[in-house]
Amino acid sequence: MTPEPTPYLRRLRRADAEAVYAAFGSNEDMARQGDVSTLAEAEAYVSRLIQADSHHEAWAVVEEETLVGLVCVSVDEANRNGWFWYWMADAARGRGWTGRAAATVADWALSVRGLERLELGHRVNNPASGAVAQYAGFVKEGTERGKFLIDGQRIDVDTYGRLRSDPSAPFERVPIVGF
Repeated sequence: MTPEPTPYLRRLRRADAEAVYAAFGSNEDMARQGDVSTLAEAEAYVSRLIQADSHHEAWAVVEEETLVGLVCVSVDEANRNGWFWYWMADAARGRGWTGRAAATVADWALSVRGLERLELGHRVNNPASGAVAQYAGFVKEGTERGKFLIDGQRIDVDTYGRLRSDPSAPFERVPIVGF
């Protein structure tokens, strides 16, 4: 019996563009994460996240040397907080990796990176994202009614926050490599 691959986290890099392109093509819902429908757009997407003056802390979720997901904190230095977001390629979903990676990056952002607050939002018709947020220690703070217009319908968004002072729930960490 072949053992289940173990994910790890590392910084996003230019060479990940092809895997980002594949991830965006893996599920139509990925279109909500950005405009990536060509390899050139994937390269631009990655470049925006990793450029020297970027305010993003972008972490690749990697399986067997290939990016399968992303966890990112868009940092607001003036307020010492960050907008927290994540996605996973379709083939890597349902393994619990998104929650584990999100929890690991959230702990890193609040301790090592020194942020004091993280926040995120997800469409209410995506309860899996809410489960990831809760697993990562985020507390639901409310619902923004009718926030997004998707295919002609208003969609509510649940919002979550996590403070440095919030207790960290026990979870299985994803190893961070090369940092």
